Amino acid sequence: MTPPYLRKSNLFSLFTPTSIRQLIYQKQSLYHSRALPVAATNQPSRSKVSFHSDHTAVVSNPKSKYASLLQSCVASKALRPGKQIHSRLYVSGCAFDLILATKLVNLYCVCGHLSSAHYLFDRISKRNLFLWNVLIRGYAWNGPYEVAVSLYYQMIDNGLVPDNFTFPFVLKACSALSAIKEGEDIHERIRLGGWESDVFVGAALIDMYAKCGCVGRARSVFDKIELRDVVLWNSMLAAYSQNGHPDECISLCSEMVLKGLMPTEATLVTAVSASADIAALPQGRELHGFSWRRGFETHDKVNTALVDMYAKSGSLRVARNLFERLWVKRLVSWNAMITGYAMHGHNYEALNLFEEMRRDSQPDHITFVGVLQACNHGGWLDDGRRFFDSLQKDYHISPTVQHYTCMVDLLGHCGRLGEAYELIKEMNVAPDSGVWGALLNSCKIHGNVELGEVALERLIELEPDDAGNYVILSNIYAQAGKWERVVSLRKLMTDRGLKKSTACSWIEVKNKVHAFLSGDTSHPQSDETYAELKRLGELMKRAGYVPNTKTVFHDVEDDDKSCMVSSHSERLAVAFGLINTPPGTKLLITKNLRICEDCHVAIKFISKITDREIIVRDVNRYHQFKDGGCSCGDYW
Repeated sequence: MTPPYLRKSNLFSLFTPTSIRQLIYQKQSLYHSRALPVAATNQPSRSKVSFHSDHTAVVSNPKSKYASLLQSCVASKALRPGKQIHSRLYVSGCAFDLILATKLVNLYCVCGHLSSAHYLFDRISKRNLFLWNVLIRGYAWNGPYEVAVSLYYQMIDNGLVPDNFTFPFVLKACSALSAIKEGEDIHERIRLGGWESDVFVGAALIDMYAKCGCVGRARSVFDKIELRDVVLWNSMLAAYSQNGHPDECISLCSEMVLKGLMPTEATLVTAVSASADIAALPQGRELHGFSWRRGFETHDKVNTALVDMYAKSGSLRVARNLFERLWVKRLVSWNAMITGYAMHGHNYEALNLFEEMRRDSQPDHITFVGVLQACNHGGWLDDGRRFFDSLQKDYHISPTVQHYTCMVDLLGHCGRLGEAYELIKEMNVAPDSGVWGALLNSCKIHGNVELGEVALERLIELEPDDAGNYVILSNIYAQAGKWERVVSLRKLMTDRGLKKSTACSWIEVKNKVHAFLSGDTSHPQSDETYAELKRLGELMKRAGYVPNTKTVFHDVEDDDKSCMVSSHSERLAVAFGLINTPPGTKLLITKNLRICEDCHVAIKFISKITDREIIVRDVNRYHQFKDGGCSCGDYW
């Protein structure tokens, strides 16, 4: 049966030899260019013979001519002249010659015409390993990825043995599918075939395990390979970075440099992004300096990663300077700067930059997450609604769960809990724990017990082992004075074996991370830290500070509650930072939970008394304390 694209009705109308003549001309020009250096010597006769013999060989061997032309089509992804050559081969009866047909399959694959490639592949009677690899690679690159995996097993059933080209292709398909079972089966065949030490196979295995969330398995593969190139190191760095192990990523990058390997652009982007994930400003600065010393100062991808790192670490001025110096501001660059402003409460700057961006680039769903986050952090309900509507009407972007989370949080913070609940019920995607968590947190702010119970019920379905959700509802009960329900909910947590997450805050001083728990006395400088807290407490009281004991949800005396809030983990980290850094040094504190209301008030006083800028990154957002105020405007 004639392929649809080669049917007789359009066979000769399709074949217009202009494109082929251009390819032949390019080939002849190449032969002439090769002859020129010889002709420049004192041996002109050899020049003529060299070209004449090449030209004669091509003309006298039509298959060689077509193979050469098809290779040119593959290199330039020239689909139309390739189809014209296919038409000529079909007419001449050479369309199923193994060498020529393999090049045609390759051409269709690189041009994304997988159906045509597979149609031709199925009609080739004798298929070698190279041909199978070509088609498997085509599906691994373009999808459907399931077909690539299926072809791999068909190839084995046909008696062929996979090689170190087959494995990376099929593993790439497994990565895209997160097909861990098939990936493990392929790994076993790799082990039996002795290919585990191959760097390309190893890199593909690492990527597959990383995409399936098996970082330990990825590291095991990495450690078994003795001769590692930079691609293999980059694969392992990406595995750590993409699976929430930024510290290991940064550590491995240092190890890579110490072993004498030259980092690539991909190395630096991955390591800088890992620093951004944990707001590790000192390490990020080191990577910045290293990248410039190695000649990457004009690489926009590296600089965009640095913009993101500085923005997330609170150095917005540095981030903006780097952003303005980018040669080309890509969408990812705009998004990094807009979301950086939004997460730090610089809401006007975020929206102004968005308006500037719209003149040059088309925003995407990530852009609108940053924009809605800015509206949320500013409490700008009308603007948030306008941008949420514009997302769909003007840019035809279907709202994602992140967009809905921002809107539910915004409506909830503004006291529109009923509207927030209705929006959740109207969502075109399934609400996740982030959406219900935003509603539950809003219920805590406004003391809505009934809706809080609804939110917790949904959260238990999604996250049955997350004790934090129970704690928030328990706090809502405590705020309402429903102590019997507090006891009942705490008993339910105990029966289910759930424990409240321990609040922890940490600060990095002189390249060393110091962690603190609430009421912690284990640190070597514990006495000095508590002495500083006491000194600050006296100064704060003189300045008008009054402890807010509403955040202590225990049925105890007010004096006991005051003692509890004064030794919260974030305050211990702040006090430690103050006594271990020079005056005027900016402090960056990270907390694993939401900052409490009283500590938020206290740190505002501390920033004023000590004339320090203090940034606290909690589980929800950044708080930039300076001169007695906070970037959140007391709205978080």
